[in-house]
This record gives sequence, C-alpha cells and structure tokens, in this order.
Amino acid sequence: MDSVTLTKQQARRFILAHQGLWPPYRIKGKSGILDFIRHVGCIQFDPLDIVGHNPELVLQSRVSDFRPTMLQELLYEDRKLLDGLDKQMAIYCIEDWPYFVYRQREATRRSRRRSTDPVKAVSPQILKAIEESGPLSSIDLDHDQKVDWSWGPTRLAKVALDNMYYLGELVIHSKVHTRKVYDLASRHVPEELLSAHDPHKTEEEYHDWHVLRRIGSVGLLWNRGGMAWSGIYGVGTIYWAGSKERAAALKRLCAQGKAVEVHVENIKTPLHMRNQDTIELDTVMEPNDRLPHAAIIAPLDNLLWERDLIGQLFGFDYTWEVYKPVAERRYGYYVLPVLYGDRFVARFEPGRDKGNGALIIKNWWWEPDITQSEKMRNSLQDCFKRFMDYLGTDNLRIDSELVQKEGLDWLPFAIGRH
Repeated sequence: MDSVTLTKQQARRFILAHQGLWPPYRIKGKSGILDFIRHVGCIQFDPLDIVGHNPELVLQSRVSDFRPTMLQELLYEDRKLLDGLDKQMAIYCIEDWPYFVYRQREATRRSRRRSTDPVKAVSPQILKAIEESGPLSSIDLDHDQKVDWSWGPTRLAKVALDNMYYLGELVIHSKVHTRKVYDLASRHVPEELLSAHDPHKTEEEYHDWHVLRRIGSVGLLWNRGGMAWSGIYGVGTIYWAGSKERAAALKRLCAQGKAVEVHVENIKTPLHMRNQDTIELDTVMEPNDRLPHAAIIAPLDNLLWERDLIGQLFGFDYTWEVYKPVAERRYGYYVLPVLYGDRFVARFEPGRDKGNGALIIKNWWWEPDITQSEKMRNSLQDCFKRFMDYLGTDNLRIDSELVQKEGLDWLPFAIGRH
C-alpha cells in the first residue's frame, strides 16, 4: 500500500478506533490493559493527582471495568509493566526493557551532571544498602549533600538513586504517593531481558523502531516538530527530535512497507500510520450502527500528544494550563476534555472533596455549536457514572447555578448539588 486518502471524519474515526475510543468497545480487565499498552507502546505518567494520575485517567476512558488497583498490580505485583522513560515519564510493558536500557545508559554516561564525583562515590554504598536491606527510597538514606540537578539543587541520595535507575541498575519497586522506592533491577526484570543484547545494531535501526513506535502511540502522525516526538534518544543529545533524522526514518519505513503515507482532506502536511494498523482503518470505513459513547479524556492522553493535529482533525483547541500563570489561563488549572462520538463536545474542571471523596465539578464549558440531544445526554450521564465508579464515589457536587447555566441536569442522579 503506497498511500491512503481519507476524509477528516474517516481520519478522526480511525485515530479513535486505534485508541480504543470508537465502537466496538472491547477493552476489559488487566489483560485488556496490557493489550492496550502493547498496542500504543506506552502511556505517559505525571505526578499530579486531582482525580487520579494521568495513566489512570487514560485507562478509565477505555477499560470498561478499570480500577486503579489493576494498574498498581500490573506494575508492582505482577511485574508485567514498568515505570520508565519513553514519552517523558511513562509506563510500558516489561518486555520492552532492552529496547530502552542501552540508549538510556549511554545518555546517562554522557551527562556531566549525572557523572559528578559525589554521585559516583555514593552509588556503590547505596547499591550495597539495597542489596542488604531491600527496597529503599531517598528518605531512607543519609546522603544530604545538595548537588546540581535538572530542577535545581537536589539531595545527593535522590540524585544517586535516579542515576542508577537511568543506568538500568535499579527499577521502581513501588511508590508511596509520588515518592519512588527503588530495588535492584535483577530482582524484578527477567534474566533473559537483563542479558539481552541491544536490539538495534545502528542508530538508524533505533530511529526507525522508535519513530514507528511513536506513530503507533498516537495512530496518525506527521513529520512536524511537536511533543509527540519527544523522548527519542539520538547522537549527541539526551532527547532527539530532529526533523532531518525523523524524515529519513519515515522514508525508510515507507520503503520497507512498515509505514503508510496518509493524505487527509484540507491538511497540507502528509500523515503516517503503521501498516499493521490498516485493519483498524477497514473497520471505520464500514457502516457501524453501534451507538457512540462519551469519554472523559486525560490531559496527557496519547490522543492529545500532537495537539496541533487534533486541532486540525477535530477542531478542538486544548492546552493543559497547569503551568500557566492564573491570569493567562483561558479555562482553569486542571481541565479535562469530554469526547462524544468523534467530537470533543465540552471540557470541565474537576476536583475531589478531601472529606468524603465526592467528585466536584467546579466549572463546565461546552464547545461552540454543540447542540445537546437526548442520545448525547444519556451517553454523557453513563460516562459520568463510569467516571464516579472509577473514583469510588457515588457523590457528585456541582453548584446549582452552573447546572442551570450550562444545562447539566442530566448529570448522574443530580446527587449532592449545592
């Protein structure tokens, strides 16, 4: 297949089908979580927890019976998933370990900051402590000297643990809230993965692999600089996002039949998809009488990694505003998009009651030109029921004036309005 031409609607539905957000909705249970993460490569982690961490929000929108404990078990009991670096901090399947550890180790050894004398001096001591005492976090260690680090002066204990993690000597054993507890990689990564050779013999092979993987993380991608390409290692830099190298990788992948060029109406830049995903394209081309459903989308969802592309395909302009000064925010500190069918129909600012765990809707914004229908309201109501089940609450709080102003009387049971 040399190339594909799609309408915008077909492209939207393909990318949603690829992301498990288009009927039929089949993802269920821990096995479904593993299958989805294998399919997209990774899901991004962020430490902010307003109504769950980003990976949990990604999964609740796709996995019909998702509970946060499922992800914790896959990470820290079953050891089927791993905290790692792909698209920044991420979660991926443990079998991907050899594909990352060699580039990660190389970049770590090149870093002047990571190879300082204090870090080198204490690392053997910390490794010995973990060998003898078991998993440890930075607060369990006495190395209080401050050293230069990415976010400024940082305790030596934390820097040394992070450094050994990047070198592949340690893995994250568990987390206490956002605090990482480390253990020896040899205790949790299977020997056949620890001893595996670098799967990539050349930089070109690695670039081809990671570019194709990143296309699969989203579904459709173009050769334009953006956050969807971040986190790819390269010669001379920790992260590679060079358009020249990316273009060369895309050309090779198309020549090898691993990637397909996609042309979408009214979008000038060609897109690319994985050849293996053409079966998903067939499903969205066929008539589908299943009712679409609504979903609450994570702020760092794979679907939103290339926000300029989402703007062109969906007509939806989304910026995560947590790092913007209050005066510069258009909406709010932590705002989640709401998807219905193949359109983003709204966004809202959530919160939690610290006392009883109730879901709070602080504000709501409909997208322009949205007309509410009974089908949409019923689907949105089901969506929020699922969201509250995921949060483990049956209590919803929303100001009655907001209900009246935005026409939100369809919200689940109108519980707990104030």
